Amino acid sequence: MTDETDLADDARPTGTLYLVPTPLGADSDPREVLPAATLAALSRLDCFVVENAKTARAFLKAAGTDQPLQQLEMNELNEHTPPDALPRLLAPLRSGRDVGLLSEAGCPAIADPGATLVEAAHAAGIRVVPLIGPSSLLLALMASGLNGQRFAFSGYLPAQPEARARRLRELEQRSAVGDETQLWIETPYRNRHVFDTALAVLAPSTRLLVASQLSLAGESIASRSVHDWRIAPPPALDRQPAVFGLLAARKPGGAARQRSDEDPRSRPAGKRKPFSAGRRSRPGQ
Repeated sequence: MTDETDLADDARPTGTLYLVPTPLGADSDPREVLPAATLAALSRLDCFVVENAKTARAFLKAAGTDQPLQQLEMNELNEHTPPDALPRLLAPLRSGRDVGLLSEAGCPAIADPGATLVEAAHAAGIRVVPLIGPSSLLLALMASGLNGQRFAFSGYLPAQPEARARRLRELEQRSAVGDETQLWIETPYRNRHVFDTALAVLAPSTRLLVASQLSLAGESIASRSVHDWRIAPPPALDRQPAVFGLLAARKPGGAARQRSDEDPRSRPAGKRKPFSAGRRSRPGQ
């Protein structure tokens, strides 16, 4: 016989998992970086899954919450969290509570341990809502002048020098065949090694993007050929968060970029198709 309590628990609506972006630097004021709708949704939450409780509390204090900080529930999810901890992290959502997922910087679940919780939430039929906020990847791509029609993100490169060089050549080959921008990030203390390796192994004609401290006071964005990088002063990269990208010269027979006459933005104003809710422009991230 089925227990009535179990039936009531099964019928209880689940909460919503909100993906809450954070500023790209600890010194940024969330109220100046995040839109009002994101701050309003954040302020109503009283349960969070975070990478680091200490830095999360500092962010929440600056952003503002309806509940006192000491009354907020904070559970950590990082590279040290075992897989069998996911049911515990999902428990508040299963009980009907809304939960906010925070990254240390930028958008949760992108190059971020929170991706495992998002996957588990979908598997459990829990609603997932991404909130609007800064993404270093999209900011870098927007400002790069590289191919924004076709691009890929490869996360972190190998730490070993030989494997790193091999991976960069692979990304360059993929870019040349597919006319595809390749983006990656690196641990700040290895930025210089990655930059030097790129200059050593990439073709002179390949365009290389280096974007650091995006949206912060020391922001720097430069995109030029490897040839030009080799004769230019090196960028200041020591211990700074950075995004790298490359676009190789297209190989014969590779994918062609969308022709200008196929791009709706290139049509004369009188010939553009009218906007409708069913033809929403390209998604953000």
